[in-house]
Amino acid sequence: MTATSTFYQAAQQLIAAGCFIDGKGWVPATSGNFSARLADGSIAITVSGKHKGYLQVDDIMLIDSEANSLDGKKPSAETGLHTALYRRFPDIHAVLHPHPLNAVLVSRLFGDEIVLENYELLKAFRGITTHACRVVIPIFANDQDISRLAAQADAYLDAHPDCQAYIIAGHGLYVWGVDVNEALRYLEAVDFLLACELALRLHRAV
Repeated sequence: MTATSTFYQAAQQLIAAGCFIDGKGWVPATSGNFSARLADGSIAITVSGKHKGYLQVDDIMLIDSEANSLDGKKPSAETGLHTALYRRFPDIHAVLHPHPLNAVLVSRLFGDEIVLENYELLKAFRGITTHACRVVIPIFANDQDISRLAAQADAYLDAHPDCQAYIIAGHGLYVWGVDVNEALRYLEAVDFLLACELALRLHRAV
């Protein structure tokens, strides 16, 4: 497979992911950004300022592992969060960053982390085979300094290498996987579980 065809395949996967995620209402306006790492180490990523439900191939660009544009297009300001995850996890090839309502609400209500335990759907995560487990999703304060935010996430992941997602407060959610399909599975599972926790919080408050 040529480099061009590999990029086109990745672009099509990101376009399809954008349609699915937009259908869930998780990327309002032009929010969010998605990426896929190619075999040569370059990264296909959505360009800045595009609605993710209506992506075209021209709305996907190529960057190198240091977030430098390889085709003259402008990547998202948050590209450094994607490249930081790819540097850390050599086996992942997709990073998805939507702005789902449940993640934003959780970040306002649950302090610096949310704990998910005893849910059957936790088995959506690779390596989990039973509901009898505990998954912690950290919540980081929003920061317009992406290098500083990436360093904060890196420090957390140093201590918690099994982490599969994180939330940026008042902002959105990051998930990653070995491919786009796995990242989408994680995203859908996390959103459902966050909705469960929000409903429980509301029930207990009544």
